[in-house]
Amino acid sequence: MMRRRVVITGMGVITPLGHTVAELFASQLEGRTAVGPLTRFDARTMPTTFASEVKGFELDKYVDDRGRYAHCGVNTQFAIGATKDALADAGLLDEGTGDRSRIGVYLGSGEGAEDFPALINSIALATGPSGKADPATFQREILQVLSRDREAEVEMHTTCGHLAHLFALDGPNFACQTACAASSQAIGEAAELIRAGDADVIAAGGSHSMLHPLGITGFNRLTALSQRNESPRTASRPFDLTRDGFVIGEGGGIVVLEELEHARKRGATIYAEVTGYGTTADAYRMTDPHPQGKGAIRAMADALTDAKLKPTDIGYINAHGTSTQANDSAETAAIKAVFGEYAYQLPVSSSKSMLGHLIAAAGVVELVISVMALRKGVLPPTINLETPDPECDLDYIPNVAREKRVDHVLSNSFGFGGQNIALVVSRFRD
Repeated sequence: MMRRRVVITGMGVITPLGHTVAELFASQLEGRTAVGPLTRFDARTMPTTFASEVKGFELDKYVDDRGRYAHCGVNTQFAIGATKDALADAGLLDEGTGDRSRIGVYLGSGEGAEDFPALINSIALATGPSGKADPATFQREILQVLSRDREAEVEMHTTCGHLAHLFALDGPNFACQTACAASSQAIGEAAELIRAGDADVIAAGGSHSMLHPLGITGFNRLTALSQRNESPRTASRPFDLTRDGFVIGEGGGIVVLEELEHARKRGATIYAEVTGYGTTADAYRMTDPHPQGKGAIRAMADALTDAKLKPTDIGYINAHGTSTQANDSAETAAIKAVFGEYAYQLPVSSSKSMLGHLIAAAGVVELVISVMALRKGVLPPTINLETPDPECDLDYIPNVAREKRVDHVLSNSFGFGGQNIALVVSRFRD
């Protein structure tokens, strides 16, 4: 039996660079950054005092009964907003459209703890003599507080339930927790389910916010966050020699994946086709990628094989590109291993240079950007790339967007623990 084809018929995002796909992509092409001082809580005593925050989000715009979801963390609230916009974009928001038992939800996410008093108050417990918070002391104190006082609602799987109930999505329902690769893996697994005939439509993607003291200090302890507090707008600088860590962000995104014939019968707009999916593990360390990108190499190669493409068919790579020393050099090495000499002709850029790292939501938002690049024939830049790292010597589209028509785009997502996901989206051909 011929494998069923999977196309994208709707997209929705809630990001620090905009709450619509058009606004997000325009900001990317302009090289606009969303990074600035943290306002979610008082971070002045912390090693990192800035982030990429979603501003101006109002749940009331997306639900009639706000009180029903007001207790939820922003993880769930961002997912609601992105899902509603994506379903509306696809023409599937009305409960009377389509067989709802064949429409599902696959979502990548993480913990939903945020903004509750125990976290905020414990900052005082962790402030040392210098007036700066010590991440190790902070984590010790906060875990003691949490063991006594369970005020946090952990929303790793309940977000999927909220979406299914709110939008009458009665089909397969799955919560994916593979860290920074989660939303990309949710998309890949959802595409496989549709290909196999077990669903016709799946709202797939992710949402996440770790902009709380536990999230910030956790990454500080790993020395993963930039501490460029004097210049936060230039702190996210993937592939630059002076990079010192990633900028943490938040947000959500959903793409509506649909079986091609199902979409045709509805007369749906087809934005792109999901043609390739690769998933591997480094099996190396929990916090570091394999130095030569062992797992990333296999994920990209598997995605190309799945898409039945040659390396030279790919016209653009949207890199994971976190702005950490380890990730950027390992990803560069992996791209060279997969693409050979062609790697030096292949445009690559990092959306995180402007968005920051949206953790579990990063992959889906970057896939949306990839789809828009495919459709518009313009590739977004990597901003803040001022001093090239000799180890990172590919064409990273420095600082200015580039017009180029491409037919196939590869999007990379690599997560803590060594999870590697590569997705290929292609220009739809009837």
